Amino acid sequence: MTEKLTVSVLGTGIMGAAMARNLARAGHTVRAWNRHRGKAEPLAADGVQVTDTPAEAVTGADVILTMLYDGATVRSVIAEAVPGLRPGVLWMQSTTTSLADVADLAAFAGEHGLVFFDAPVLGTRQPAEAGQLTVLATGPAEHRDAIAPVFDAVGARTVWTEAATRLKLVANSWVLAVTHGAAETLALAKGLGVDPADFFGLIEGGPLDMGYLRAKGSAILEDRLSPASFAVVTAEKDARLIVGAGADAGVRLDVAAAGAERFRRAAEQGHGDEDMAASYYASFDK
Repeated sequence: MTEKLTVSVLGTGIMGAAMARNLARAGHTVRAWNRHRGKAEPLAADGVQVTDTPAEAVTGADVILTMLYDGATVRSVIAEAVPGLRPGVLWMQSTTTSLADVADLAAFAGEHGLVFFDAPVLGTRQPAEAGQLTVLATGPAEHRDAIAPVFDAVGARTVWTEAATRLKLVANSWVLAVTHGAAETLALAKGLGVDPADFFGLIEGGPLDMGYLRAKGSAILEDRLSPASFAVVTAEKDARLIVGAGADAGVRLDVAAAGAERFRRAAEQGHGDEDMAASYYASFDK
């Protein structure tokens, strides 16, 4: 029988809310906190206890799961949680952050006796809601069995690696590049008066065809960009993390840097909360 745990979910945006629901459905006791409590309140219908403070959320928890905007936000929130922390708690840190942030957060965990797992996830809204995320995990081998019920509740696959966030940034660089490729291709088709169906027919069944391209292309063409699977503003943040990580490693990432600017322009045009495929609009004047 899978051990039932008390899990504190800090951050209930697109991903955190879905993960909290799946943890509750798996039979775990779940407490959730969000800076704007109204975003967390709907989780009560799924049996999740919504709390007023991070400290309240983590009090008595076996596992803490952070799914927040960026590393600075995680540092701020986990600092607020300090009064409720106790040594030995497992911390699943799933926010996509910089490599420097991972080191800082691991150090914080060490100072407070927490068992730290660098555990970003691969997937967007739909796989998160279905509990089909891929968990990329780095953490102490002796505690893997203890954290496994949480990973299993939110994901379909766990990939153990020596450098989870590094692998996540590499994977996201590909995801964002393909997203921009789809967006720019359809923007060019519009500009040149080419029927997108002719393009999709041309590549159908060949090595240039891919499900992701068709999914993002359909979202653009059918104006299905809300609710976002992965929002433009978050994609821009991740793009800049990727560029920064490359720069620190002596790798120039021109495509990722240009992609970050496309996301910025799309956000300035009012598409910040839409799906990242709204990069399409960055090809046109508002």
